[in-house]
Amino acid sequence: MPSAAASLSLADWNAEGYRRHAGFVADLAAPVLETLAPRPGERILDLGCGDGVLTAQLAAQGAEVIGVDASPAMVAAARARGVDARVLDGQALDWDVLFTAGEDRRPFDAVFSNAALHWMLRPDAVIAGVARLLRPGGRFVGEFGGAGNVARIGRALVAGLDRRGLDGQAAWPWYFPEPEDYRTRLTTGGFIVVGLEGFERPTPLPTGLAGWLATFAGPFLRHLPAAEHEAYLAEVADTVEPALRDGRGGWWADYVRLRFAAVKPG
Repeated sequence: MPSAAASLSLADWNAEGYRRHAGFVADLAAPVLETLAPRPGERILDLGCGDGVLTAQLAAQGAEVIGVDASPAMVAAARARGVDARVLDGQALDWDVLFTAGEDRRPFDAVFSNAALHWMLRPDAVIAGVARLLRPGGRFVGEFGGAGNVARIGRALVAGLDRRGLDGQAAWPWYFPEPEDYRTRLTTGGFIVVGLEGFERPTPLPTGLAGWLATFAGPFLRHLPAAEHEAYLAEVADTVEPALRDGRGGWWADYVRLRFAAVKPG
C-alpha cells in the first residue's frame, strides 16, 4: 500500500480509485499476515497503511495498532474505518514525529508493511527508523516488490517517455531490490533475518491494465501534458498486451514479491 517516496506526488493517490483498482493488494496479504502472526495485546505499527484495510484486520485480532502513511487522502480513508492512522513519511520514523507530548511511547512489538516499501527510495533510512521504534526482540515483517517486479509494464512506461524525448528512467518511482541486497541492508541495520524470499506472483487485474495504470502510473504521467496521457497509456498497453493479456481478454501484472521477517536483537 502506498507510502512515502520523494518521487511520488501525494496528490497522485486517490483512496476510492485505489480501492476500486487495487483492492487485490490487501486481498493477497494473507501469507505475510501469517508470517507476522499477530497476538492479542501486541503493539504494532503498520508502515504504509494505505486505506487501512489490513490495519483494521490487525486491530480486529486484538492488536493495538497505529497506521502511518505519507498520503493524507489514504490516512483519511483509514481513519474512516476507525483506524488510528497518522500522516508520516516512512523514511523519517522517530518517536517525536510519531507521537505528541503525553502519548504512550512504549516501543512496538512489531512493525508490519505490505506493498509499501518499494515506494520508499531510501531503504536504509526506513530500516533505521523501524529499529528505533521496535523493542528488543521486536519483529519487522513485510512484503513488497522485488527485483523484476512489473518489469514489462515498467519498461513500456520508460520507453514511452524516451520516445517523447524525455528521460524515462529518471521518472522511475520504485525500489525493487534483489533478495540478497535487502538481506544485507537488514543485517547492516542491526536486524537478524529469520526469513526472506523472492518469488514470482503473476496477478490478475480486476479492472484491467487501464485501472492499474490509473492507480500507479502517476509518476510517469506527470512528465507529460494532460492532452498526451491517453495516447501514452494506450501505447504502453499495446506494448505489453501480447505478454500480459490472456486469451479471455483478462489482464495480468507481472509481479515479483519479496517477503521477509527480521528480529531486532534482544
